[in-house]
Amino acid sequence: MAFSAAHLFFDDLDVNQEWVSGGRTVTEADIVHFAGFSGDFNPIHVDAEFAKTTPFRKPIAHGFAVFSIGSGLGVMAPQLRTIAMLRVRYWNFILPVFAGDTIKMTSRVIEKTLRGRGKRGEVVWQRSISNQDGKVVQEGEIVLLIEARPLPRPTTVAANSECEVQTAE
Repeated sequence: MAFSAAHLFFDDLDVNQEWVSGGRTVTEADIVHFAGFSGDFNPIHVDAEFAKTTPFRKPIAHGFAVFSIGSGLGVMAPQLRTIAMLRVRYWNFILPVFAGDTIKMTSRVIEKTLRGRGKRGEVVWQRSISNQDGKVVQEGEIVLLIEARPLPRPTTVAANSECEVQTAE
């Protein structure tokens, strides 16, 4: 997918701007697929009988699966010219997410720093994932590298052109 005119540049963002994504329901298939590709078959995630013996009483989604789904939601709200995720400053896993829960991502700009001779910038985001009851299930800060608007190209005088210089007398 290429960037479109709808994708925001670093320059389009202001500190304290905030977006809320649409919702995404976490499914049992999401949990099973994540277990498969991550190799995390902890019974708290994939064994319904075992999960009945836990404080949650049913299987919970992997924390990093929820983080990943939230990351995908954050890509859409807002749509950005993201070059890379540079780091996670911190991330808290607060409440469990179950199959059938619908989550959404809230993203707020908290810092901006121009980099790369003005070609890109680092944006620090405060992000929180909440469930259908409005309870925050995960939150933290991440840093993304975002493309800046192209700098104006300097105009040059052709080498063969003659320029007349006027001097004040």
